[in-house]
Amino acid sequence: MIPRVHAMGTRTIGLLHYLYGPGTHEEHIDPHLVAAWDGLAPDPGRHPDATYGDLQRLLDQPVIALPKSRRPAEHVWHLSIRAAPEDPTLSDEQWGEIARRMVAATGIAPDGDDAACRWAAVRHADDHIHIIATVVREDGRQARLRRDGKRSQAEARKIESDYGLRGLNTGDGTDARRPTSAERHKAQREGRERTAREELRETVRRAVAGAASTDEFFDRLTGSGLLIRKRVAPSGDLLGYKVALPDDRNKDDEPVFYSGSKLAPDLSLPRIRERWALPAEAAASADGSRAAQPALPPVTGPAFARRRATAATWQALLTIDHSDDGTAAAQIAAAGEVLDALAKTSAAHTRAELREAAFAFERASRSHVKAVRGHDRALRQAARDLVHSGPVLGRGEDGATTAMLIDMAFFLAIAAANWHAKKHHSQQAAAAEQAAEHLRAAYQAAAAQPMALLRQRGQHLAPRVRQRQADLLRQVLPELAGRIRAEPGWPALAATLDDARRAGHDPAALLAEATRRRELDTAASISDVLVWRLRRSAHLPAAPESPQGTPARGSRRTPSPAPTTQPVPSAVNDSSRRR
Repeated sequence: MIPRVHAMGTRTIGLLHYLYGPGTHEEHIDPHLVAAWDGLAPDPGRHPDATYGDLQRLLDQPVIALPKSRRPAEHVWHLSIRAAPEDPTLSDEQWGEIARRMVAATGIAPDGDDAACRWAAVRHADDHIHIIATVVREDGRQARLRRDGKRSQAEARKIESDYGLRGLNTGDGTDARRPTSAERHKAQREGRERTAREELRETVRRAVAGAASTDEFFDRLTGSGLLIRKRVAPSGDLLGYKVALPDDRNKDDEPVFYSGSKLAPDLSLPRIRERWALPAEAAASADGSRAAQPALPPVTGPAFARRRATAATWQALLTIDHSDDGTAAAQIAAAGEVLDALAKTSAAHTRAELREAAFAFERASRSHVKAVRGHDRALRQAARDLVHSGPVLGRGEDGATTAMLIDMAFFLAIAAANWHAKKHHSQQAAAAEQAAEHLRAAYQAAAAQPMALLRQRGQHLAPRVRQRQADLLRQVLPELAGRIRAEPGWPALAATLDDARRAGHDPAALLAEATRRRELDTAASISDVLVWRLRRSAHLPAAPESPQGTPARGSRRTPSPAPTTQPVPSAVNDSSRRR
């Protein structure tokens, strides 16, 4: 149940004309009253003799009774209440009771107050109602409506429980604007999966991901096919922008433009520019001296970009766990850019789930904790690398490093959910958890082929080699060795340990390091977790060769690029929600 208090108005008759009218796109069906301050209030929707003016005059009567000098300039209060898409269709009687509870909770008409404000609840769609009220009470005083928005939200949570509706989290004012009823109906008529507002928000976020300048941002918007209007000051300075889909038109066949701030609070031009700023404190080292930013080598391909993004994601996860709030908020915001870039450049069999993950995580990227920009440069560079490296192949090293990165992104989403939960950011925590579920599904699709090859290679190992890896496992993980060997993924782990030995590493030391970071016993597949940890830290090719020694289809027989940072411990297992 989603209540929304709209801006105060000056004309009761104007709002009534909208509520009882056909709607912007003919979406209002059978407008009628479901409740009012007086059971005898005229209903222009159901009573042929009643007019809008009749209802308006009765609603405004307490206002007109005041001397003109005492009448409030804005006296029309407006609240819309919408059910969640999966909620059952409520009856008029149920909506009427919900309306009475809302006007009581918000202070418009408290229970037992005979001198309360006049109000009426109009239903013109299955899933929502509108309440119109005049804020002058019958006794001539003005209603006290402080915190009416928060009170309506609190009452909505109680209504959800009482009616068995979907329980929603109370917003904190940082959410993107929801599509209007007219926008949703228009999308349905035109066969769109999402409304124009939502499509534009996703496209703009992808254009922002990893962008380094205003020019690059607008070049990406142009390349995506959007129509753009820039707002320029007389001095020539760029102040803002609006975007539109070429085929989204109004009744006059003109494009429907949305400003960045109307798409999401962090997509206004000033907020986007904050991402490119580098505060002095973020560029200084711990002892206060100016720290030089390490020069990263250019991206040489999608697989390399994914490896480097995996390293940056791991460092971000540690930062969220151990840093101050502003730095953690910046890492979470930048993680949204990585997910946007990953969804944009990944293969078809993972793209849908990654797109849903990025779409869900967008809500987790904003809160009232101000992000301290500059500390998120590694993640933003990772997003930039992903975009500039281009689309990946579905198999081979490209596909396997995609699985590697998704594996780490899953943990980052869980870390973000835990951080938001500790801050009591309920909407953001739920969004991060939803993103994690989509990432889990994307991982399973991306990892199926490389993991299958690794299992095959493990099954083809000589018996003495398999025994050597089993002995090593009992030596390093005596308490988990039995469980790991019983997992379907054990052959893949055995093959990875053998690959590490052949590459000149000490498998026992690598395995000990991989298990030292966090616990493993709640993982659904400890083998999967350890395989990616070991292949990352040992810089082994993510796409293994087939058991016969031929490269996997789509892979390149070239060595892995040298690491640009110190070896990075791999993803941690945080909870039983793991694969």
